Amino acid sequence: MTIVNLRSDTQTRPTEEMRRVMAAAEVGDEQYFLDPTVTDLCERVADLLGHEAAVFLPSGTMCNHIGLRLHIRPGGDEIILHRSAHPIMAESGSPAALTGAMVNPLDSDDGTFTAEQVRGALRQVGNRYQPVSRLVHVEQTTNLMGGRVWRFEQLEAVLGVAAEHGLRTHLDGARLMNAVVAGGVSARDWASLFDTAWIDFTKGLGAPLGACLAGSTELIEEAWRWKQMMGGSMRQAGIVAAGALYALDHNVERLADDHALARTLADRLAEIPGVRLDPGLVETNIVVFGVDDAFAVSEALGAYDVWIGALDATTMRAVTHLDVDPAGVERALRAMTDVLA
Repeated sequence: MTIVNLRSDTQTRPTEEMRRVMAAAEVGDEQYFLDPTVTDLCERVADLLGHEAAVFLPSGTMCNHIGLRLHIRPGGDEIILHRSAHPIMAESGSPAALTGAMVNPLDSDDGTFTAEQVRGALRQVGNRYQPVSRLVHVEQTTNLMGGRVWRFEQLEAVLGVAAEHGLRTHLDGARLMNAVVAGGVSARDWASLFDTAWIDFTKGLGAPLGACLAGSTELIEEAWRWKQMMGGSMRQAGIVAAGALYALDHNVERLADDHALARTLADRLAEIPGVRLDPGLVETNIVVFGVDDAFAVSEALGAYDVWIGALDATTMRAVTHLDVDPAGVERALRAMTDVLA
């Protein structure tokens, strides 16, 4: 039986047409700017996000690694971000290991935070006993808090406080295009507000590899140095860049289908005894819900060839994507009903 894989939208696989485009891609050594497909992708993403330049990287996690490193000075600089943000929860402690950064986590129920919270987190300038407030990090959409979309006015206010106090800003846009489709604000309007921003092609967009980090020409030149240092050389990377270009052309608008399917899943899950969920909070393709024993439920669902991950002892996350159809969601709902019975 085919597996219904709702663990993450990173589980998407390239379609046959995407594979054909990738196989036919014109390639060259991207480090010498001789790969026209990579160059085309970087120019397109820079324009899409409203920045001067972009660099193609193997993963969104490396975009965060390098993005933070561009702004943080080792030796006591601090990042202000949400407690559930990817650099804290899913990057193996890289802010400390790779940038020497302190993290100052903010709290909320939806993964966003307010200008007042940022202002309250700022360190006293010139106080040698404290770390130095240096960077505000924003995640769009908010992954582990349920795929919530930042409100534009709220984000502007947060970035206004950052600018007032001379802080740098970085956008983790792993699911930025989900926010664009759900909220009606363009990628340029979101991303151009930040010093650095990136988008990922391996989530709902369905490409097998890669993300692009964008910023000023000066910052992206420095990003190339950190790419080299972190082992990110990809040589004839046009093969995978072609998949990313195909994703931008064909898989953005269809994210609305994933969002609609996630809302259906949420509505139906909320009806199952033993599930704790407010379906009205589901805005994009991520459904976070509570059960009494998430690890046991996740394991039991595996026997039905339904994969839904446990975030902690009582919390689960289901993510819709282009490899999950309505029939798959129906199977997942039947399996969940049986397991919780």
